[in-house]
Amino acid sequence: MPVDVVLPELGESVTDAILVEWLKSDGEAVAVDEPLAVIETDKADVELPAPSAGVLHTLRADGDTIEVGETIATIDEDGKVVTKAPAPEEADGLSPAVRRLVTEHDLDPAAITGTGKDGRLTKEDVLSYLDSVADPPVSEPEAPAPPPAPAASGDGERREPMSQLRTRIAERLVSAQQTAAMLTTFNEVDMSGIFDLRAKYKEMFADVHGISLGLMSFFVRACVIALQEYPDVNASIDGSDIVYRDYVNMGIAVGTDRGLVVPVLKSAERMSFATIESEIKRVALSAREGKLGLDELSGGTFTITNGGVFGSLLSTPILNPPQTGILGMHAIQNRPVAVGDEVVVRPMMYLALTYDHRLIDGQTSVTFLVRVKDLLEDPARMMLEV
Repeated sequence: MPVDVVLPELGESVTDAILVEWLKSDGEAVAVDEPLAVIETDKADVELPAPSAGVLHTLRADGDTIEVGETIATIDEDGKVVTKAPAPEEADGLSPAVRRLVTEHDLDPAAITGTGKDGRLTKEDVLSYLDSVADPPVSEPEAPAPPPAPAASGDGERREPMSQLRTRIAERLVSAQQTAAMLTTFNEVDMSGIFDLRAKYKEMFADVHGISLGLMSFFVRACVIALQEYPDVNASIDGSDIVYRDYVNMGIAVGTDRGLVVPVLKSAERMSFATIESEIKRVALSAREGKLGLDELSGGTFTITNGGVFGSLLSTPILNPPQTGILGMHAIQNRPVAVGDEVVVRPMMYLALTYDHRLIDGQTSVTFLVRVKDLLEDPARMMLEV
């Protein structure tokens, strides 16, 4: 009996995705967990693995928008590989993605050197060829081009259709604001304690654990402790029910070439500082290389986002439904602050907690953020959990 290849859950609030390209052809033999296709969501590009070994029979085409739970192919576990004469446009072994690029840019496949199996063209081959012909080498100096003529009236703007990806992002951002009673509370944290601790132990930490001690692990650990003490901030609303959790799946927003993605550290409450630090660096690298798995992008119960790496001094982050809380970190600046009866200069960071007021009361949100602040300003308390 054929095994269905179904588009799985891709994360909170994600209902559809784009089938970017099939990595295997219809009628081709596949192995268990072998990548079948590249799927694009508003969070990341991910590869869809084969649930079983057998012969693939595709039901949807490259570029199609597919729904979560939809069957996009079947795998015949007892089937035989179908060998058929290639169509004229497939004679050179072009994949659908390569054919699309060749057609869009009106290219001659014979003019491109293939680096794939048996000399076949790959997507990278075509993109490299396009780069090479876009900027051809100049054999001798050319006369400077004349200055452009002044733009005629009405020029200076262009209209482009919104991409499917940007359309979905826009829809979900608006939906988040329409379905949750979002409110943001602010505080600031003196980073001196963390800076002093890192300066004292960073070399020893690296020697023992083989990884550098960053800042994000302190924020993850502080939020984990606070979330266990204030379970409303780690809960979610499901219809008329409130879902409380004994675990913390921490989402960490990571900047990539295609925007922010939010990989999730599962059961972060069980992780040591070293494990948290190691996992943060691992998922950040995977996110930037586009190698995150579907399970690493779903199941988050709380999110931390750091706009400070881009220079943001203060912001109000938007919830990632169905989560009811998100912590915004910001740029660290030396500012004068009152310590006792003296004014001193300290490295300060503004913190922002956006929360769903339907579930979290103002008092809970404020005391949660104060608890995070206290833990960060006296990091030894995180180690002792006091």
